[in-house]
Amino acid sequence: MSDLPRVDPQLFTAAAIDPETAAFNAELEDLLASFPPLWESDPAEARRAREEGRSAFGPLQLSDRATVRTIPGPGGALGLRMFLPPEPRGVYLHVHGGGWVLGGAHHQDPRLELLADTCEVAVVSVDYRLAPEHPYPAAPDDCEAAAVWLVEHAADEFGTDTLLIGGESAGAHLAAVTLLRLRDRHGDVPFVGANLTYGVYDLRLTPSARRWGDRPLVLNTPSMRWFVDHFVPPELRDDPDVSPLLADLTGLPPALFTVGTEDPLLDDTLFMAARWTAAGNQAVLAVYPGGAHAFDAFPTDLGRSALLRMHAFVRTRLA
Repeated sequence: MSDLPRVDPQLFTAAAIDPETAAFNAELEDLLASFPPLWESDPAEARRAREEGRSAFGPLQLSDRATVRTIPGPGGALGLRMFLPPEPRGVYLHVHGGGWVLGGAHHQDPRLELLADTCEVAVVSVDYRLAPEHPYPAAPDDCEAAAVWLVEHAADEFGTDTLLIGGESAGAHLAAVTLLRLRDRHGDVPFVGANLTYGVYDLRLTPSARRWGDRPLVLNTPSMRWFVDHFVPPELRDDPDVSPLLADLTGLPPALFTVGTEDPLLDDTLFMAARWTAAGNQAVLAVYPGGAHAFDAFPTDLGRSALLRMHAFVRTRLA
């Protein structure tokens, strides 16, 4: 008998939150409270506000280094936004967040450019179809198609067939579903690592998501229900293809699970990391005291430390 890996309970105490993080969270909460609640928004208008820089997160930062191409997808042409270092050591399939309703492959250019340069990987971000115009299974179908295309073409296109996958929030959910589909529908999981960041893995909502309430710290219970309701009907949420926490998780690659303690999706990561490990896979659980949802996207020491750890994980898997 051996001891199971344990998470330090002190990480979840108020005393563990550093002053910078606490002050940033307070400012962020005040800022978000000054905007209309997302769950009262029309999805199309919420997208327009983000594209026009009228959301709480300000103007998009686009990179002139990004290249865009299309591949055949299940719903027509499927866009891929790419960052290419001179000699890629691997290819990183990125799946953006946004609750399956918002977001786009062009919303994280600085993050993806940094990943490409720091880890020497070709970053390929998939512009999957969004709900409610394209509900389940459109988004996972598109992500599956992008993964299969990379399996078949990465060596010729990028000079390497070493593949990794990663995403944030709904993107982490879609990344996990993609790995399961590769195993179950295509007989192989040719990805050497999964970088799964504050994902949502049970669309019935885990206890932390249900109990969070309407506190406006990027994500809350009403906005989670708004996202899920647009994406998939209640009668499908027990399906492991919708809620991958319920799936057989055997045969999946090593994964880094990242989450902050001030995130409604805390339980999703804690539960999924435990089930990933119990299925016989390697998993690293990184818990950040005081981290809000999307904390790694903000200019704080906590966010920067999380990105450094993710980059280290990617480099380790490439090796």
